[in-house]
Amino acid sequence: MKRPPYSLAVVAIVVLTLLVSGIGCAKKPSATTPATAKVETQPSPSTQPSPAPTLSLTASPSAIQNGQTTTLSWTSSNATGVTIDNGIGTVEPSGSRTISPAVSTTYSARATGPGGNTVAEARVTVTAPAAVIPQPPAISDSAFFEANIKDAFFDYDQYTLREDARAALKSNARSLADRPAIRITIEGHCDERGSEKYNLALGDMRANAAKDFLVSLGISASRIDTVSYGEERPFCEEHNEECWQNNRRAHFVMR
Repeated sequence: MKRPPYSLAVVAIVVLTLLVSGIGCAKKPSATTPATAKVETQPSPSTQPSPAPTLSLTASPSAIQNGQTTTLSWTSSNATGVTIDNGIGTVEPSGSRTISPAVSTTYSARATGPGGNTVAEARVTVTAPAAVIPQPPAISDSAFFEANIKDAFFDYDQYTLREDARAALKSNARSLADRPAIRITIEGHCDERGSEKYNLALGDMRANAAKDFLVSLGISASRIDTVSYGEERPFCEEHNEECWQNNRRAHFVMR
C-alpha cells in the first residue's frame, strides 16, 4: 500500500526538526580548556614582618667642663637611616662624633627601617671651669716673719704664759710651720724693777717658756734659740705700768 506523498514530507520535516533541536542543546567544549580539565588555585605566599630596628647612644665622658670635648657613639641594626639632633643630622648606622657643647645638652638619635623606628638618648652635662684663685705674690721670709710673728707678753714678776700670750704663740706656730726654713731667736725681756741678776734669770725663764710652748705645738727645737737680756734692752723708756708692760715680753727675732 503506497503512502501519500504529503505524509512523507511531514515525516521528513519532523525528523529534521528533532535533529536541529538536539544539536542546539549540546554544550560546546571550550576552545582553550578541555571539558575534563580542572582549574587549580595557587596559594599566596605568607608575608613575614620586618624586624624592628635597634639603637644605642652613649656619651663618654658624660660630664665635661665648658670648652672640653666628649665622644658621642652610636650603634644600630635593622635600620636604613639614623639621624641625631642638635646639629649633627644624618649619620652612618654606627659611628662616633667628637662634640663640645657649651651647655648641658640631651642628644636624641632616631633609627628608621622597614620594621619601624626607635629612639635613643644621651645627656652631656657641662659645668663651668673651676675658678682660678689668683695667688698672692711671693714674699721673702723676712717680710713674712715681720708680718706674722708676734711677741708674747707677761705679768709682773711672772714667766707663766697668759691666755693672750698663748694665742700669739699658737699663731706664730702656724706661721712657722708654713715657712720651715725660718729659724728664730726668742729674747727674754723684763722691766726695770728688780736686780740685774734677777731680771736676767727671769728673762731666761720667759724665753724658754715661749720656746717650750712652740715645741709642744710641733715646731722643732732645733729651729729655736733663746737668750735673756733682762732689763738691758727696754722697748720703752718711761717709768710707768704701761711702759713696763711693753718691756715684759718674749721677743722674736729671725736668724
